[in-house]
Amino acid sequence: MYSKLTTSVALLGLLLATPVLAQNAAIPQQTLNKELNARLPEKIRTDGKMISVNNGSFPPYEIVTGTELTGASADLTDALGQLLGVKIEHATVGGLPALLSGVNSGRYQFAFGPVGDFKTRQEANDFVDWVQEFVVFAVQKGNPKGIVSLDTACGTRIAVMAGGSAEKVIKAQVEKCTADGKKPVEVKSYTDQPSSILAVRSKRADAFFSSQAPLTYFVSQANGQLELTGVGEKNGFDDLFQGAVVPKGSPLGEILRDGVKVLIDNGTYGTIMKKWGLANNEIKTPGINLVGVEKK
Repeated sequence: MYSKLTTSVALLGLLLATPVLAQNAAIPQQTLNKELNARLPEKIRTDGKMISVNNGSFPPYEIVTGTELTGASADLTDALGQLLGVKIEHATVGGLPALLSGVNSGRYQFAFGPVGDFKTRQEANDFVDWVQEFVVFAVQKGNPKGIVSLDTACGTRIAVMAGGSAEKVIKAQVEKCTADGKKPVEVKSYTDQPSSILAVRSKRADAFFSSQAPLTYFVSQANGQLELTGVGEKNGFDDLFQGAVVPKGSPLGEILRDGVKVLIDNGTYGTIMKKWGLANNEIKTPGINLVGVEKK
């Protein structure tokens, strides 16, 4: 048992290693934006801080090591804190349902995420979208099960994040496989990204179905053991935006949106996204609840 535990810890450490990207990129120090600071709720201005909650490591956006948070989201919230004139602290909970519950109960002011923006989630929360994302598969090198789309996932074991949008899509695929006379997908739900990717590396799952940005990170850290498939496919999703989460109607939504817009306009956002290999996920203009908004 000791050997197995030691191996798992070692693998987890490898997965969370800092990627060799533009790590030396200088992130500009932000100047206090008095207009944005004045719009903050009085309690936040008085306390001089906000708490942003995450649900564990989501590289390269959020990388949780003990009590320390690094990654693109950490860099961006540091910049936002400077801009707003408050300290942004970070807390970690287990799983997306706990994250949403903590935000809606007022225990945490927001989650910077990014968390997937979906119409059903907009009923209880507002999403400040700051990235565009795609959902693909991470599989063992050589793709032995031939998984290249949802339809080819029938009869395989697919790891997903518990409570996430990918879990909902893959569970719908279970029914579709059965209706088509094929073996259903065996859904294996995990509370965090590292556990999900470890399931694939240890061959307890045939693929991990999740956001392209973190999967690209994990593949780059897997010593050639993994590869991406399903790239360029819809995979059950329309345009997918992700962002920060605030309670429905919270004034923080517009403040965070406008703060991210300042960081985009002054180049800080682009510097941070490129630092973490996320240039393909950049958004030109942040917005609130972009999913469901008609394109002009």
